[in-house]
Amino acid sequence: MDWELLSSRTVIFLEQVLNGLTLGGVYALIAVGYTMVYGIIGLINFAHGEIYMMGAFLALSVVMAGVPWFIAFPLTILCCAIMGVLIDRVAYKPLRSAPRLAALITAIGISLFLQNLALLIWGGDRQAFPREAVPSLLRETAFTVTLPHSFVDFSVNWMQLIILCIVCILMIFLTWLISYTKTGMAMRAISQDRRAAELMGINVDKIIMVTFALGSSLGAIAGILIGLNYEAIWPYMGYDAGIKAFAAAVLGGIGSVPGAVLGGIILGIGETFGAAYISSNYRNGLAYLLMILVILIKPSGLLGKTQKEKV
Repeated sequence: MDWELLSSRTVIFLEQVLNGLTLGGVYALIAVGYTMVYGIIGLINFAHGEIYMMGAFLALSVVMAGVPWFIAFPLTILCCAIMGVLIDRVAYKPLRSAPRLAALITAIGISLFLQNLALLIWGGDRQAFPREAVPSLLRETAFTVTLPHSFVDFSVNWMQLIILCIVCILMIFLTWLISYTKTGMAMRAISQDRRAAELMGINVDKIIMVTFALGSSLGAIAGILIGLNYEAIWPYMGYDAGIKAFAAAVLGGIGSVPGAVLGGIILGIGETFGAAYISSNYRNGLAYLLMILVILIKPSGLLGKTQKEKV
């Protein structure tokens, strides 16, 4: 047996797993925003991908204005949270009682508006965070593992490690928020029966506002992380990532936060392995094929529950 070849292939496999987890973690952050909004008001917020894109561009602009990254990034997240709330108040709230198709078309319109606004402000070229404006640690190797009989080391850089840690921390926080706080209980109550929740004294508009703020914050964090990791920000990045994150939410079970996380991880790993072992030209197609196969077998998604349509 050629141990050197086997070890080298093992290193390549582990690298693809790590890349898939990193990419899937970002998809999970965006997918959670989709699934939270859908769980509360039954709306697929297709403008959510553009919040992710705006988060990356706003962070870039604030950093390039000379603001330190540790101030610029939280400020950007706050701005995107406010942006998400404003979009709900201006575009979605007046359509609460309208047919869902009206809100869906409005969401697509907001998405196109934000794309063109980004083109107008920042142009169509790909941009990157200035290297001197972010910690150099992000580009350094966190640790290296040398496998026996291998000339290739398995390395993990700090950026990948930070993304995975942030995703885990945020998912733990969301689980705690939804399961053990009054706000989370109100979210679950509205998701179960909005009218009954109103009769019980729950401020539905306030909970919806919190939901949009949380989802938009997660999208902004995802945009900043992708901008730092891949060093490429462009106006249409929100469309690509948004569609994939929506696919991840459907794959895991739309309306389920753990399902959105699982769907994001599966989609990220599937996309990465498809690009590595088949062809990068088919990475998107393979990821969507995986989603279609799961939906054909289990229409409600991996962790979703089959529910009757509410009236």
